[in-house]
Amino acid sequence: MMPARTSSAPRAASAHWRPRLEASTHAARFHREPDRRLRRVMLSGLLTAGCVVGLVLGLVALKVHQVRLSYRLDEVRAARAEVDEANRRLRVELATLRSLARIEDVARTRLGMSRPARDQVQLAREYVVGGAGLARSGERRTAAAPSAGTR
Repeated sequence: MMPARTSSAPRAASAHWRPRLEASTHAARFHREPDRRLRRVMLSGLLTAGCVVGLVLGLVALKVHQVRLSYRLDEVRAARAEVDEANRRLRVELATLRSLARIEDVARTRLGMSRPARDQVQLAREYVVGGAGLARSGERRTAAAPSAGTR
């Protein structure tokens, strides 16, 4: 039978080999020279990755700005549609208010006016058909206003 190993035996064996391993790794690190090409490649890769990330973030920012502007454009278009509709309604109301039939109706109902009799209507000479009016003859079309003292 083999004698049972004590707990100190593995420690002693590993302690025996440990200084050699440490010395060999330390020596390998100590004598290792830095590779400048590897540093340049890593630096250029890092700069390239940074540029790519910057470009991607720039594109995302532009897209976000475009989306915001499209929402604002939709709001402005909706506001313009409302204003156009209000403008159309006001034009219809204006046309209704300017209607001669409506004016005549308001004159009769609110103001108590009536239709003039035939003998109450006189046409101005310049509007008479046939060229007999004042406009054709070259005569003076307006009368002189009476002075304030002659009234």
